[in-house]
Amino acid sequence: MGDAFRYEKQKWDKSHNVPEFKVGDLVLLSTLNFDSIKGPKKLKDSFLGPFFIVALHGTNEFEVELSGESENEGTTFLVSLIKPYKSDDKKLFPLRNSTTLTLPPGEQSKDKKIKKVIKERRLRGKNQREYL
Repeated sequence: MGDAFRYEKQKWDKSHNVPEFKVGDLVLLSTLNFDSIKGPKKLKDSFLGPFFIVALHGTNEFEVELSGESENEGTTFLVSLIKPYKSDDKKLFPLRNSTTLTLPPGEQSKDKKIKKVIKERRLRGKNQREYL
């Protein structure tokens, strides 16, 4: 039994990487346990962020400064729910183009007025109306 334990410990130590996060690092948070994000699960983002690490609680927990929709969630997360944020650096990725959205020429004006409602319907499961 002792030999099996030592063998498993060696395997674990060989493949296990200790996370090297510091206070002030930017990280992404997994949305696995976030209940405040509504909508179909398959359309949700896998990670939110970037957020700053505020404090370390041992080697396995981090306190993160949340903002926006996720402010109501807890601020302490396990290492398994955090991944480092890598910014889009032009030196590292010289061929990556930044995308810019452009509106078609007919849709440039913001102050459009509705001339006529052709059809209306109620959205299923919601108390909202959609006008066509």
